[in-house]
Amino acid sequence: MVSKELKLFIKFPDIFVMLCLTITGCIVSILHWQGWLTLIFIVAGMVAYALAEYTTHRFLFHMKPPKNRILLKFLKRIHYDHHANPGDLHLLFLPLWYSLPNIAVASSILMIISHRWQEAIFFATGVGIFLLYYEWRHFVAHRPLVPKTKWGKKLKKSHLWHHYKNENYWYGVTHTVLDYVFQTYPDEKLVEKSQTARDLEHRIKEQVTESHF
Repeated sequence: MVSKELKLFIKFPDIFVMLCLTITGCIVSILHWQGWLTLIFIVAGMVAYALAEYTTHRFLFHMKPPKNRILLKFLKRIHYDHHANPGDLHLLFLPLWYSLPNIAVASSILMIISHRWQEAIFFATGVGIFLLYYEWRHFVAHRPLVPKTKWGKKLKKSHLWHHYKNENYWYGVTHTVLDYVFQTYPDEKLVEKSQTARDLEHRIKEQVTESHF
């Protein structure tokens, strides 16, 4: 079962391309290895993605449905439709047209600041590594896979709560640190079931900003 699902994961076009790019980044990082400096920038990239995972998910992907048609279309493709059809792989994975420009912009800013392309590559590689980890965790949450660790089971359970219980909580996919920091990881039993967990497009402002439970 796991090997079959892993093949399905790797063969998905956006994942395969990102995997190839990340492997290339790892090779370049090894060829231009600068000791602790390399590790620091790779870890920095991973941490940056871990932080962006929560903030982007909560404040961008779950923003109030906009009136602008282009922005609404973007949000529907990037996240709203995923809530409507959680099992659709084409909606589950982040598209390359979204991920790559974000990585390129962040890495370019770093290169401009540091005046060295190597640091930008190290950072981008770290982002790529954590992005793939995020995609795998997200994939596991929506597939018939049972995590072997307690931590993995907790992440899957909380993500399914986010989809089927209440979309205003449990934003973390790979970690719950920021959910605890911003108090969006309440006791599931105390949270009311949302009527729009699978229909983000038709939420009202009060539902978007809900924080009580």
